Amino acid sequence: MTRSTRTAVVALGGNAITRKGVPDTIANQFKHTRQSLAGIVPLVKDGYRLVITHGNGPQVGNALLRIELSRDKAPLLPLGICVADTEGGMGYMIEQSLQNRLRRENIDTDVVTIISQVIVDKNDPSIANPTKFIGQFYTRDEARRFAKERGWSVKKDGDRGWRRVVPSPKPLKTINASAIKSLVDTGTIVIASGGGGVPVYIDDNGDYEGVDAVIDKDRASALLAAETGADLLVILTDVDKVALNFGELNQTCLDTVKLDEMKAYAAEGHFPAGSMGPKIEAAISFIENGGREVVISSIEKAYEAVTGDAGTRLTR
Repeated sequence: MTRSTRTAVVALGGNAITRKGVPDTIANQFKHTRQSLAGIVPLVKDGYRLVITHGNGPQVGNALLRIELSRDKAPLLPLGICVADTEGGMGYMIEQSLQNRLRRENIDTDVVTIISQVIVDKNDPSIANPTKFIGQFYTRDEARRFAKERGWSVKKDGDRGWRRVVPSPKPLKTINASAIKSLVDTGTIVIASGGGGVPVYIDDNGDYEGVDAVIDKDRASALLAAETGADLLVILTDVDKVALNFGELNQTCLDTVKLDEMKAYAAEGHFPAGSMGPKIEAAISFIENGGREVVISSIEKAYEAVTGDAGTRLTR
């Protein structure tokens, strides 16, 4: 088989490290991380140059819980620091697990983690109207009190209770993109833009300044893929294929879809904002910015999706 010389950005979904119904211990997170690499190592063997991104929703939630439990006992940490902390910790888990797997496969490839800052617009509409749920659930009275005492924005999250909401601005530029591309071009596997990266804006002096927000990791992955000249964006989630009328009797799974078709499906409302919507938006954005193709599938079928035997493929 001819080895590929293509660059791919692989976006690991939230279930790559934390699984529903399984205690979220560090031991289990390492276990799930190792399992999630099963579809990535064959890509390395096939010669793909790789950037790996990942979500961090449960981990940031845990970090915020620790802050709440230690309130008045330890210094409070802003959300941007929590994102950076989880980028580092989760990057370490992915990096070490991949290094060990590559060593056992006799593959001599460097793996590095880069804490990524991502520029956003300080006037992004989401900053004035935050909608991204984070952290723990509270009663209505607790939510009202915290909104008053801590300046939080809070909203009801279905029937489960009230939660803090924060902005989720659009990513505009990955500050470290050129460094990441240089490393990838030499064959180094780079783990970057974890949890969407740390959101920063440019102040009036031209300096970078953090903002209490979270960036959608699929949008950040699509941006980084375009910035590094990747040919392929692989979005891994908890379903094998993208579907129309998901969960209905007339559900239809998609195989290979052209860009105009996918945009039409999105306009028809097939992909809700709280589930597949951001992934489809990211996929469309990558293709429109010069990417060749996007593959969306489950973590378990990652390699088969890239080779064309599984998943949904979006092309120009």
